[in-house]
Amino acid sequence: MLEKIKETIRKYRLIQKGDKILLGVSGGPDSLALLLILFKLKNKLSLDLHIAHMDHGLRKDSHSDALFVENWAKKFNLPFTAANLGSDFRKRGGSLEEFCREQRMDFFIRTARVIKADKVALGHNLDDQAETVLMRLLRGTGLYGLSGISVKRKIKGATFIRPLLETSRNEIESFLKKNKIKPRIDSTNKEDIFFRNKIRHRLIPLLKKEYNQNILETLANSAESISYDYEFLDRVAKNTLKNPGLRINLAKLLRLHPAILRIKIRQYIARLQGDTRRISFQHIKELEDLLNNRPDGSIVDLPKGIAVQKTRNTLRFYKR
Repeated sequence: MLEKIKETIRKYRLIQKGDKILLGVSGGPDSLALLLILFKLKNKLSLDLHIAHMDHGLRKDSHSDALFVENWAKKFNLPFTAANLGSDFRKRGGSLEEFCREQRMDFFIRTARVIKADKVALGHNLDDQAETVLMRLLRGTGLYGLSGISVKRKIKGATFIRPLLETSRNEIESFLKKNKIKPRIDSTNKEDIFFRNKIRHRLIPLLKKEYNQNILETLANSAESISYDYEFLDRVAKNTLKNPGLRINLAKLLRLHPAILRIKIRQYIARLQGDTRRISFQHIKELEDLLNNRPDGSIVDLPKGIAVQKTRNTLRFYKR
């Protein structure tokens, strides 16, 4: 497995010699395996490693995960930063799964900024990739969503890498068992309270049994192929209608091919909020309707306080 992960690192140029890397470690099998692998490569690549852990507080014993991860940090003599989500999230509406994910990512980005990390390494694996593609397909998505989890991606100035993305969950668990290492197991992963768990426990076993024994590899390969296609279109869109501001000429925008138009819209949203999380296909369709059918002065409100206004000559993106 080590050689397989080293090949992923080489293929995508995930790590350079001397990198300072923040590792997101939950204590579960994937992130613990990632810690062990990068620690093995530490001296050879002159890596400066720092461990980060977010306690979501979803289970009564979740504080034990933080202690478990801290003990590994002490064992390897690595710096350790932890955060607790607290209980405010229970008062919030919307998807708990998505909220926890956003808070975790923001914590990693803040910590990476503070310690001046070159990369943030996360333990997503091949199974996670397949599950993500299915989730997005069932909810409705385009090329961007079907490209799945990026092996390397910059979010709000932080470069996230996923060295285990071509390694299966079974391989990771076998690696830990062979090395007689027992990870923490999140009991909520066994419950079908989250959409991802339903995909993992119900849909994927059905697809394996009835349709395609290699469905995980098939979905992961499709995601990789689609990601290359989207990356090309994204580059084309960036070189189209270059504008440092947040207003786009309406006439020029309407002349774009729909594929480039949609990506261009996403790029302007990303300028305001740093990414396009929570921007759905329906949001894009509403913005297309704003462009083509609604009168001047009309406004579409998007998540995170972003608004888009159609004027006589421009499409304006701004924060309320």
